Amino acid sequence: MTFKYLITGATGGLGGGVLQQIAKHAPKSDYAASSSRPEVAEQFERSGIQFRHANYQDRASLEKGFAGVEKLLFVSANTYDNEARNQQHRNVIEAAKSAGVGHVFYTSLAWGGHSSDSKIDVQQAHYVCEAMLKESGIAYTSVREGIYAEAFPLFLNYYPSSQILRLPADGAVAYASRAELAEATANLMMRGGHKKEIVLLTGAKAVTLADLVEIINDVTGRGIAVEKVPFDKYTRESAENDEGGKSEWWFEKRVSWYDGVAKGDGKAVDPLMEHLLGRKPKDGTEVVRGILAADPIYTWHQNYAKK
Repeated sequence: MTFKYLITGATGGLGGGVLQQIAKHAPKSDYAASSSRPEVAEQFERSGIQFRHANYQDRASLEKGFAGVEKLLFVSANTYDNEARNQQHRNVIEAAKSAGVGHVFYTSLAWGGHSSDSKIDVQQAHYVCEAMLKESGIAYTSVREGIYAEAFPLFLNYYPSSQILRLPADGAVAYASRAELAEATANLMMRGGHKKEIVLLTGAKAVTLADLVEIINDVTGRGIAVEKVPFDKYTRESAENDEGGKSEWWFEKRVSWYDGVAKGDGKAVDPLMEHLLGRKPKDGTEVVRGILAADPIYTWHQNYAKK
């Protein structure tokens, strides 16, 4: 069976959102969901959505899953280990080429904007993957997805019980709504074009972490204070007192993130998101305000070591 669209990471927030948007505009015979976990097939098939198993660590499953696919949404691997991520990404690209996929849409990140000189740790794996895509010779679009505003608790190390937020640095970031990113990415896939290009999706304007804290306080009335701390104190004290149980190693990995934010790695704003949505996208303050108005005790799963 052939498919116009195959969506990897279909059980996740971004992949699932792309799938939902495509489902609004395409017949079910045109698309399929994909996951590394074959046991989730039933949840899609109950709704009449075709499913293909594709495990990034298993080349055979990838080649079989990608067979007959015209456009592939390649959601980046979910690991903090860049070496492991690079290998998984190589597996996907080689399998897509072997299977004859027509066009790969890769979900990169927006750090560094259109340039490729950000030093943020997680972005390095995206640069490697973009280079692999270019070298492969396949048709691809690297979609540098804006930074999820919904993940603000992670960036601030914020919990509903927080009274003081200790941050080593701040800077403006064009945070975007994950739902709008998914909608825009799906629209990009359906419209096509941008082959062998890197494109940037961002929120409407760049805002600081201090701006987000102001929104938290305005909506919840908690009066949370921000304390600027040196990097060494940040990693040590954050790990010692972290409600989510994250390790000092985890906070050390965040240092390049804050350093990049302070250097302006997230400040770029691009009009493509508005063009794809047909409306002005939300900015970070709008997203955070809406979230907390609906759920004042909102949390984010990655803020907890065991979630």
